[in-house]
Amino acid sequence: MRKFPIGINEMFGSMWRNRELIYASAKREVLGRYRGSALGLIWSFFNPLFMLAVYTIVFSEIFKARWSVDGDSKAEFALVLFAGLVVFNLFAECVNRAPTLIISNPNYVKKVLFPLEILPVIILLSGLYHAAISLVVWLMAYTILIGFPHATVLYLPLVIVPFFMFVMGISWILASLGVFLRDVTQIVAVLTSILMFLSPIFYPATALPDAYRRLIYFNPLTLIIEQMRDLLYWGRSPDPVFIIIYWLLALGFAWFGFAWFQKTRKGFADVL
Repeated sequence: MRKFPIGINEMFGSMWRNRELIYASAKREVLGRYRGSALGLIWSFFNPLFMLAVYTIVFSEIFKARWSVDGDSKAEFALVLFAGLVVFNLFAECVNRAPTLIISNPNYVKKVLFPLEILPVIILLSGLYHAAISLVVWLMAYTILIGFPHATVLYLPLVIVPFFMFVMGISWILASLGVFLRDVTQIVAVLTSILMFLSPIFYPATALPDAYRRLIYFNPLTLIIEQMRDLLYWGRSPDPVFIIIYWLLALGFAWFGFAWFQKTRKGFADVL
């Protein structure tokens, strides 16, 4: 039986060797979502624009919501909320699709030379395209409503890249589990919905009592959401110690997910 390498070098090496296939497949994923529509890719820009407009009207004009006590910007709540949703939507899109990546592509399993490990990467890049468009919309809205964005936006790659690695790690694990346990798809859908309300998206973590505030930081999305808001809206630089620890943990988790996938993939063909 063929053995699949599980080293961290192979994790990045596979993505580099198959970069053209990954790019072409991710492009097909993005274009396929809008195939047949009159506006095509323009919808990827209009969707987040419409959602941000709705959030601004509903929360600032109807509910008169403010994120902080001293906040005086009518658009503050909408912008802070939308920044958190950019992170969550990318996470949710990847993990919700991960359990069906292998079982929905049985022909790839039978092709010995096809690199199955790149399937979660393709989905991540597809989701990243829409996240990037949403981020552009956010920056445009911030510029129009408040002013020129903070220079701390330039730190964004330091925070978002390890988040990508974390998403890939969990996607590899779920893609493998989805082959052997078909209930994973439904379980993940339920957990993702719960996680949205257990993440500080619609409320600041500081609004929770101390006991619950400590618990919410066990949520892997909490820190990345708060860091995104710090960089984008509040203009706060990331903590170097946090960045180093975050990169190491994300890299380790990505490798664990990759190793899990490689160790279990030899049984995919038998199940499918």
